[in-house]
Amino acid sequence: MSSSSPVTAAVVRYQVSDVQRSLDFYTRHLGFSLELHAGAAFASVRRGDLRLLLGGPGSSGARPLPDGRRQEPGGWNRIVLFVGNLDASMAALRQVGVPFLNDVETGPGGKQILIADPDGNPVELHEGNH
Repeated sequence: MSSSSPVTAAVVRYQVSDVQRSLDFYTRHLGFSLELHAGAAFASVRRGDLRLLLGGPGSSGARPLPDGRRQEPGGWNRIVLFVGNLDASMAALRQVGVPFLNDVETGPGGKQILIADPDGNPVELHEGNH
């Protein structure tokens, strides 16, 4: 890696089966803004310092690994989005039919819940204790 310019943003890649559907989900419901849209293969969206890459089936990031395993949507690694009011965020997402994967969990750092994007990739919504 080059040390000529510092990296200050977090970048995450999610494999998705439909780039447009994912764009709609992240920009309409989770406060992301469109950064780049390259048709059915790829898009990137941004929320604060987080850049989320959405790789469709035709993207380079979706090519099979050398051992033949496919890179597919889903899994349990996830992005965490901090929200000011978890209850209000949950109510708005329920109104548009976003699936919830668990009940609210509370711990020493606050409370959180998992939702699923249209391809089953988990997203954690977290309201911290401040």
